[in-house]
Amino acid sequence: MDIRKENSTNSINEIYWKENCGIAFTLSMIGGRWKINILSFLLNEQKLRYSELRNRLVGVSERMLIAKLKELEKDNLVNRIVHQQVPPKVEYELTELGHSLKEILVLMDVWGESNVSK
Repeated sequence: MDIRKENSTNSINEIYWKENCGIAFTLSMIGGRWKINILSFLLNEQKLRYSELRNRLVGVSERMLIAKLKELEKDNLVNRIVHQQVPPKVEYELTELGHSLKEILVLMDVWGESNVSK
């Protein structure tokens, strides 16, 4: 939940940069602690069940994981697939737009690996 006023200077600046700067827009879509990890896992695994994602994301709360998955789905980066069975089975996969982030994610990984110990 964002408690900032819509007409605050911070909110106006954020909207401006998201609409006028490609880097700011990209970071708004994939930024944060959990989204980038979710996208990376799905890029490598193709499809993952909710429980598999939760187990891979050490330290994430249920509430946070659900919120980030909903944001990624709303931004058309992730598909949520519900299988009608008992018990319920929910899987996640990247959309075409999500797959288009592959090059960026790989470059970020390479850069991070080469600079993490410096």
